[in-house]
Amino acid sequence: MSKILKTENVKKCFGGIIALNGVNIDVESKSLTMIIGPNGSGKTTLINVISGVYKPDYGRVKFNGTDITGKPPHQIYKVGLVRTFQIPSLFTNLTVLENLLVATRIHEGESLFKAIFKLKWLKREEELVRKAYRILEILNLDHLWNHPVSKLSGGQMKLVETGRALMSDPKALLMDEPIAGVNPKLAHEIFDHLIRLKKEHGISFLIVEHRLDVALQYVDYVYAMHRGKIIAKGKPEEILEDPRVSEAYLGE
Repeated sequence: MSKILKTENVKKCFGGIIALNGVNIDVESKSLTMIIGPNGSGKTTLINVISGVYKPDYGRVKFNGTDITGKPPHQIYKVGLVRTFQIPSLFTNLTVLENLLVATRIHEGESLFKAIFKLKWLKREEELVRKAYRILEILNLDHLWNHPVSKLSGGQMKLVETGRALMSDPKALLMDEPIAGVNPKLAHEIFDHLIRLKKEHGISFLIVEHRLDVALQYVDYVYAMHRGKIIAKGKPEEILEDPRVSEAYLGE
């Protein structure tokens, strides 16, 4: 398998605090890769560096063969690397379907020049609605398409945010704790959806997650972080048996 995302010796400091200290990771194409580690180990900082929220002090980030180091988030979004957040930022007064539609890259009807050609942009808007509904079907949210987001559960909101990300036709998704605060049944359903997106749509995933009892059943590869460094990497079963991981979590 080819590598779609790669970090090379990435370092990031905040004053005297070393948040990332030479981090190297590879995400294989069409894989589900996870980063684990205790609080403060640098997981979210790494996601923020990759997605352009922070610029690294040193090192490189490469995506799909292109150097994206230090590029702003909107440029990284355009090349197909999209992220979701631990706390979904949705338009709560809009419906589920409307939340997906606002995430579309280009709305031709909003262009001053193209707006006068109504038949052209109206057809495009109809295509976007069909696309959004297909995504809702994949995420098993189609029966809620006209519900206000404010009426959804926390887990359903996370799925809506995933749906918004999918509207941009991403090559890869960065996800920060996609099942945090979600009941066990829906947590497994969320990962089932991610597996389906990986297999049927070729999307790659880099996920930060604390709920190892659920997530380790689904992921292909795991990186363990502690104090800004990668301390272990491998298949889920290898990580569970690695004494360095136990020591980082339990201090044993």
